[in-house]
Amino acid sequence: MKVVFDPEHSRHHPKTYIKAGTFQEPQEIPARADALLAGLQQAGHEILNAKDFGPKPRAAVHTPGYLYFLETIAIRWKEAGMENPEVLPNIHPGRHMHSMPEGIVGEVGHYTTDMSAPIGVGTWEASVASSNVALTAAELVLNDLDAKKSAYALCRPPGHHAFQDQAGGFCFLNNVAIAAQHALNKVQRVAVLDVDVHHGNGTQGIFYNRNDVLTISLHCDPIDYYPFFAGYAHERGDAAGEGYNINIPIKAESGDEVYLAELEKAKTALRAYAPDVLFVALGLDAFEGDPLIGLKVTTAGFARIASSIAELGLPTVLVQEGGYNRDHLGANITSFIAGFEGA
Repeated sequence: MKVVFDPEHSRHHPKTYIKAGTFQEPQEIPARADALLAGLQQAGHEILNAKDFGPKPRAAVHTPGYLYFLETIAIRWKEAGMENPEVLPNIHPGRHMHSMPEGIVGEVGHYTTDMSAPIGVGTWEASVASSNVALTAAELVLNDLDAKKSAYALCRPPGHHAFQDQAGGFCFLNNVAIAAQHALNKVQRVAVLDVDVHHGNGTQGIFYNRNDVLTISLHCDPIDYYPFFAGYAHERGDAAGEGYNINIPIKAESGDEVYLAELEKAKTALRAYAPDVLFVALGLDAFEGDPLIGLKVTTAGFARIASSIAELGLPTVLVQEGGYNRDHLGANITSFIAGFEGA
């Protein structure tokens, strides 16, 4: 399988990670991509450079104000004399405040959902590169749909927690949403299948009122797991998008067999929808040894999941999302791709 990669990802190297009220070691760091790339190279996959698609694909998904915020906030934060070198919020508008403040601290709170997406010098450039990786992989598949090809986008930072106008959950630009929107320039029906351990709340939010992109997410039950406030089965879409969003929460600490059984529900919906192209938001953080403990999928289980998805016989773009056990990332991604190709 062809792999698309851009070393510019390393320009985003967060130093701050706050979880459950405590400072912890950052998990979403450049070494993640290095581990994935090393595994893919060892397995003999062809590595391609990403192409620059310019600002239009980003602007088709994200709002102008948010894109300006991402591109400029690190510089403006420093110029404002803020002590912390990384941009982090200390207030969010919550449910009862809706005005857009003029000050920089309020602006940061407005454009972020949580404190797990610190913005530093280089975060914008890395995020743009990551979205171009997804777009390049999409083009490899879209340019020959009849061949039902597949491609893998080694994206970092990830994207599925980014909304139209908010960063969060390690994510800044929603790579899979940008690539899926781009695909609509060539096809009519697109589907996104999210298999990250966390619900793809940003992707859901972007397409929630639309019927031209079917979004399906399998994830650890958010009743006590990030993102907590989204990912429930009753969230089915709204307005024109009613019925075009499907959430399949899975009980915490479930393993391969439960996951594969739940995946069949997603496949039934995908067969009924019959998309022209499928985007898989591929998280490897459902792994049994992942530090963000949620589900217990094994390395061999990733191959079985991939094989099951490949049985759909659709042109498919794999877009990397989470996965934080760096010692096992290489084995897990090569297992997934081998299972996909073997089917």
